[in-house]
Amino acid sequence: MATAELASERQSDYLSQLTMAAARYANRTERREGNQSVLESRGVLYADTPERVEKRLARLGADWAMARAIERTQTEPASSAGSTLGLPPEGFTSDALGLERLIGRNNLTPVAFLEEGVQVSRSVGRITISGPGGGHGTGFMVSPSLLLTNNHVLRDKEDATRSKVAFAFQDSVDGSPLVPAVFQLEPLRFFVTDRALDYSLVAVSPRGAQGEELSSFGRLILSEAQGKILIGEFVNIIQHPRGEPKQIALRENQIVDVLERFLHYECDTREGSSGSPVFNDQWEVVALHHSAVPKTDAEGRPLSVDGAVWQPEMGDQQLAWRANEGVRISRVLGALHEIPLTGEAARLRDEVFTAGLTPPPVPSAAQMASFNGKPPVPATNGSQARAAQETANATQFLLPLRISIGFDAPSFSPPAVLAPQPAPASVPQATPQPPVKSPDVVSAVEKEVDAALTNHRVARERPYYDRVADAAAREAYYANIRTETGDALRRALTGLLADSHEPQPRYKPMRLVYPWVDLHKDGRLRSIYSGKDFSAEELIRADAAVAQARLARVQELLLLESTAGPAEFEQEFDALEASMPFNCEHVVPQSWFDKQEPMRGDLHHLFACEVGCNSFRGNFPYFDFPNFEEAEREACGMRESVGFEPEKGKGVVARATLYFLLRYPGQVGDVAREFPEDRLPVLLRWHESEAVTEYELHRNAAIAEIQGNRNPLIDHPEWAREIDFSGVWP
Repeated sequence: MATAELASERQSDYLSQLTMAAARYANRTERREGNQSVLESRGVLYADTPERVEKRLARLGADWAMARAIERTQTEPASSAGSTLGLPPEGFTSDALGLERLIGRNNLTPVAFLEEGVQVSRSVGRITISGPGGGHGTGFMVSPSLLLTNNHVLRDKEDATRSKVAFAFQDSVDGSPLVPAVFQLEPLRFFVTDRALDYSLVAVSPRGAQGEELSSFGRLILSEAQGKILIGEFVNIIQHPRGEPKQIALRENQIVDVLERFLHYECDTREGSSGSPVFNDQWEVVALHHSAVPKTDAEGRPLSVDGAVWQPEMGDQQLAWRANEGVRISRVLGALHEIPLTGEAARLRDEVFTAGLTPPPVPSAAQMASFNGKPPVPATNGSQARAAQETANATQFLLPLRISIGFDAPSFSPPAVLAPQPAPASVPQATPQPPVKSPDVVSAVEKEVDAALTNHRVARERPYYDRVADAAAREAYYANIRTETGDALRRALTGLLADSHEPQPRYKPMRLVYPWVDLHKDGRLRSIYSGKDFSAEELIRADAAVAQARLARVQELLLLESTAGPAEFEQEFDALEASMPFNCEHVVPQSWFDKQEPMRGDLHHLFACEVGCNSFRGNFPYFDFPNFEEAEREACGMRESVGFEPEKGKGVVARATLYFLLRYPGQVGDVAREFPEDRLPVLLRWHESEAVTEYELHRNAAIAEIQGNRNPLIDHPEWAREIDFSGVWP
């Protein structure tokens, strides 16, 4: 094909790409303006979906409790540690700083941010396409052998055959140019491309023109996991604009919209930036930059800077820019998985997902809390590498505290379900763990401890309960609720509780229950059944020991995945959870709703409770024993085959259970041994016999901040007799 024909074809492709990007941008105008309004009025935590925000917080080592506490903390001048939270330097962590930065409370960042940016930049190179229709682009290594760029940079194997990539094409610190390392592309060894997602993946020669080792320039780890970026956050782009030496557009480039396959962001990029990696503030790749979004006329045609209709021969520099567009990296990876490859090509493709891993992978403590009560199904064949990479990415940025959590463990046998304990222990129980502790396991749990203790320190700086503010919040919450009939009241409350239950945090007692929600006014935790008190740190560390033991055991189970199928693995995991419980009680037992979210993580029915009482109650329904005051009973209460009556907290658990019945109608009483309808009077008696306390008011307000909804039985105790509960049973 002639040079002019190739150039014309490339220009036509570029014009088509610009037009499609502009159309996508225009079609999202209303949504984008809505996002901007929310960003200006409420902030980054509210412009995106609650699910995406929760995943982003988890990736930062934070959660809704910490985020809301930081939001509500009075702004103070930055301390020597860089925090606006008033924490002492030893109590301040990079996680807290990252969260402040996300929320917009603090623009400081560790110096290591720049050092890591320099490291990741080594994997970014300038692509030069020689011959007819040639030009420049940007690409980056994503495995030991493969480089990622745009389809419109390398459209086919022919383009790639006459192309090279130069690493270290940049200036040194003294302003003098470095000597670049130039490598030939090898599309005959590997080349895949996708025009719709505008990506090409190509092999690079392992040695450069002067004998340089390709491995010396590293690679960027890619992840399909969600939670890497939110609307309103800022991104960083390392690029070779117009083929010039390597440059960076640093942070002040805001994500303005998230589409199914694309991100829109404001950024200073130019021709030649195509194929650049788009990073978040943790230097994770979130997108493959592929197009600017031009200003257009009424017919959708790109405009030049002087307002005329732009033509390719005018040059990219004459385009009037509006924004930029990148392909979401998770979508690129998803498409790459689906390409049927065999032999050496399949092996090279798999390296994008597996290179650098040390099997077996270890789920993070956060992942353990988000399994919905079920284990990760052991991966096999092609999916094994994918699952392994996601697990590895989840722990990639752990910042350990080097906390020692130990207990005597002469041996470790496969777990079995504990029989109900005849007498609960007076202190939280730490379950023995395997004698060999994986560094990844220890690091994952230490991160959870770190975040939980930071949550606790931040929360304790706040007033325990603001009666005036909560009264106003309560009035606004129920403003549209009418009480004409009991059935109408029940239906209205169920709808309100469901609609306002946003976000829906996963089950994480160490992070969400102990640090603030379940505290009493003296700053202590009290077992809901026995009344024994503990410090928040006691239960955090005790649960951390349990999490560490669970994780170590899961690692052992993963080693057996070749011989154990999903059913056997799930059974083993269920036994593991039963034998290693946390010091947290679900007043509505998890088995009644099959450990499903959002029920499992709903804070309104989660309470601190030492392991002994937790096991003693089991999943027995509540019961009112006629001779309870005279009978011999354990410290937790009394249990017989008909049910369980707690020693303490009857009014509290009654109101929590009534909330659950309203919030999740049909979930309780559908099988034998769950709370039957004819025991509703038990809950109503307990509710009326023990008035709502300041502790419950504090809990209710704290939970409303985290998950949005409230407990009507705490806010309006008189409604208990007005609500027609008959409709909540199956």
